[in-house]
Amino acid sequence: MTDMNPGFFGRIGIAFGAFFGILGNAAFAGRVQRLREAPLAPEAAPEVSPEAAPQAPKAPQPPKPAAAPVQPAPSALKEASPVAALQLLGLLQRDARFIDFVEEDIAKYSDADIGAAARLVHDGCRAVLREHFSIKPVRGEAEGTRVTLQEGFDAAAVRLTGNVVGKPPFSGSISHRGWKVEDTRLPKLAPSHDASIVAPAEVEL
Repeated sequence: MTDMNPGFFGRIGIAFGAFFGILGNAAFAGRVQRLREAPLAPEAAPEVSPEAAPQAPKAPQPPKPAAAPVQPAPSALKEASPVAALQLLGLLQRDARFIDFVEEDIAKYSDADIGAAARLVHDGCRAVLREHFSIKPVRGEAEGTRVTLQEGFDAAAVRLTGNVVGKPPFSGSISHRGWKVEDTRLPKLAPSHDASIVAPAEVEL
């Protein structure tokens, strides 16, 4: 690129070159003449390459708000229908006089009388359960058996008692085998049946 502002010795060389150019070339002499007669133009600002041009500092961007943690949707609680519970209560009253026994004030009776009544209630309750439910132990081992519960055991089926410290695996003895219902066989009810009447009143004629 030609220097737009040559030094002293550079200007001497340009002067000699222009002198001999004017003498030997009429067209060149005319261009020099027109240049001398033209008004001086303001000095042009040096070109600056886009890479070299200073860039204005970018305004700081406001920090993005932290995304709120996604909360799991609360699971809807299942509303238990009271009809089946009322139906079972009615069966226990019908076959075992369960409500009569529980509602009776037994303080005035002797232990022998209570024991005899409890035997009748026990037999009736057991008959109802065996007729309408299939019930099995949660654990197949005998009570007192030492077992080890690994990580991920079903906490709904096995409840830890005693000194519960740390994380699985847990070792302990079975104090109760638990119960689970594998099948239910409650009688079907007519649409007009009022399940809240677990035992109708009796009128002797």
